[in-house]
Amino acid sequence: MFWVLLLLLAWAVAGIACTRLCLAAVAAAAAEPRDGCADVDTGPGPDLTLYEAAFLSGGPARVADVTMISMARQRRLLLAHTGWATVVDPRGRDEMERSVIGAIGPEGQSRIAPVRAAAAGADAVRRLADGLVRAGLAVPDGGAGTTVSAGMRQVRAAAVAVLALGVAALLLPARTGMPAGLVALWFALPLTLCLSCLAIARFEARPYSRWASPAGQRLLGALARRPTGEGDERSFLTSVAVRGVRAIGEPNLRAAFAHRDQPWPPR
Repeated sequence: MFWVLLLLLAWAVAGIACTRLCLAAVAAAAAEPRDGCADVDTGPGPDLTLYEAAFLSGGPARVADVTMISMARQRRLLLAHTGWATVVDPRGRDEMERSVIGAIGPEGQSRIAPVRAAAAGADAVRRLADGLVRAGLAVPDGGAGTTVSAGMRQVRAAAVAVLALGVAALLLPARTGMPAGLVALWFALPLTLCLSCLAIARFEARPYSRWASPAGQRLLGALARRPTGEGDERSFLTSVAVRGVRAIGEPNLRAAFAHRDQPWPPR
């Protein structure tokens, strides 16, 4: 009867994961009125700054990317296609640019990957995030969106675990005469529970962003729908802020960021 122990374990895994997802969904629904209040505070659609749009779209790393690209377009920072960043103008025009310059270091040259990581964790980015959270535009750490997303990941993992436990039970050498089809049917029940919870969460729960709250998502949507001028620098940087480095059309600049995850070469 060892397969019964596996069945009990499968039910425990499925039950815990589905319960957590349900509790997260209830907490998210309870938080919705606060999101609605945030909509009132933001007015009829205030303009997001470039850094705010970058954070709401891609988080701290996107802010660092946009800052470096903006400086490169102004010829104040050289981003080589080999993945190196070189300071041309050491005077930063705002906190974000000063964070990038400080991350590059006194030598004035560094690989893009460590610069990106250091700039993304700078105090300027944290203050930007705190301001967006207070305005109701960003999701706080452990907010409803991230909790629901984590709950769905747990249910997916539970479904895989139940399936693995069912296969293990079927492969047992002896099941005390229990037909294999009946054993499979018993394990199909917790698997059905997991799949049903995932289906309900997919169709009933609203789409959550890792960074932007529903109010922030609406502002980003309005920003993306605005007409862009051909060759407009602001439009280009806004596109990078919303879509990331894949929006870069310049081959050399795009190649610079393609090297950002490679290890440091010997000097």
